[in-house]
Amino acid sequence: MITACPTDPGEIAFAAVNAAFGSLGRVCMALDGQFRVRHASDRLDALLGPGAAARLRGEPIESVLGPELFGPEGPLRQALLAGEKREGWRALLRAGRESRLLSATAVPLQHDPHGVCDPDAVYLVVLRPSEDDPVQCTGPIAGSGVVCRSEPMTRVFRLVQTLQHSEATVLVTGESGTGKEVLARMIHAHSPRRSGPFVAVNVAALPDELLESELFGHARGAFTGAVRDRQGRFESAQDGTLFLDEVGDVPIQLQVKLLRVLQEHTYERVGDDEPRRTNARIIAATNRDLRRAVAAGTFREDLYYRLRVFPVELPPLRARREDIEPIARMLLSRACARTGRELRFSPDALRALLSYDWPGNVRELENALEYAATVAHGQTLQPEDLPLEVLGTGPRPDGAPGVAGVASARPAPVGAGDEKDAIQRALETHRWCRAETAAALGMSRSTLWRRMRTLGLE
Repeated sequence: MITACPTDPGEIAFAAVNAAFGSLGRVCMALDGQFRVRHASDRLDALLGPGAAARLRGEPIESVLGPELFGPEGPLRQALLAGEKREGWRALLRAGRESRLLSATAVPLQHDPHGVCDPDAVYLVVLRPSEDDPVQCTGPIAGSGVVCRSEPMTRVFRLVQTLQHSEATVLVTGESGTGKEVLARMIHAHSPRRSGPFVAVNVAALPDELLESELFGHARGAFTGAVRDRQGRFESAQDGTLFLDEVGDVPIQLQVKLLRVLQEHTYERVGDDEPRRTNARIIAATNRDLRRAVAAGTFREDLYYRLRVFPVELPPLRARREDIEPIARMLLSRACARTGRELRFSPDALRALLSYDWPGNVRELENALEYAATVAHGQTLQPEDLPLEVLGTGPRPDGAPGVAGVASARPAPVGAGDEKDAIQRALETHRWCRAETAAALGMSRSTLWRRMRTLGLE
């Protein structure tokens, strides 16, 4: 790191670092022990205007990158004080009226034995442009927050597009976690009802004795605890859309009343005989096979056809694998926005995501990436950061054995000592050839190298 003299070895060292990081599009800043900017690379001028690097020297780093990261309780300051590095944290670079969203890596500076570096430079912060690149919907309806590359989902979007000028009742079917409510909201947002309310009710989440009151409301004194009149969801959805999620769980005795609303657009509150009208548009959804329910006598056939005016079936995630990567990138971006991280996928992690069947569909994918974003230490997600069931080494959510994927041959987690012995035996068996050992252990060469380094097997 440079010193005050422009010709001393420290300046030459920082100039070399400056040029190296600058050629990679990185900004380098050295901090002193009080977390003040001691040196800043000239590339800051390209980001924030001429003279920015000179102006920031001597400034507290928290005034440059914000107290959220570098304040007294900030996670990056605390990590540096503990002698730890942190990679891939989102940071907003501030300088006057200018600001840029960047990814920050902070590390304690290790000084060389020859004393070339500035002895007062204690920490190093490296910034790179953020890869916050929201995935755009490529289907017929843009701006909906839904990702579509596959032909099955493209067909769904085409169907939705035909509904833009319609108020027909829609029945959305598909496995749990496929995004039925997201689709329902998209239909509402692109319909003549878009200026009205979108009211959602999960039928399966309510006891039978409360569901009727929830849907239609109740009059005061209708039952114990009914101390005042209460409007139901049909009334709340007036001039808008009522979304009935898990409609297949509506009890048979309530199906008659629901059918009447669909046919006559009238209903009565519980405990009241005054007819009320509703113009709410109905979108229903279910993960059940309603045809079988009709055949079994648990769902009324006339109600089924009243709901199924415009049927839309959402395919499971495993039937549209082209969508997995863009959805994963979008969900990871959201998870990073909540945690302040800036993460990316390694090729092996993406391969693991693409190899898994996702029985829980998009919801399971979202949970898996939330988990990975929490446990990842670096700025690149590795296969070992993903839940075990995704790697094929843990039970699936549906209780089935793990699905064989890119890492299905990975051994189950063991203690550090046992893992070290297992990896060392595998290395000796394959004459310390990392490529053969990694293949035998069901992991990538880079993962094997990291585990060897951690376990002291280099």
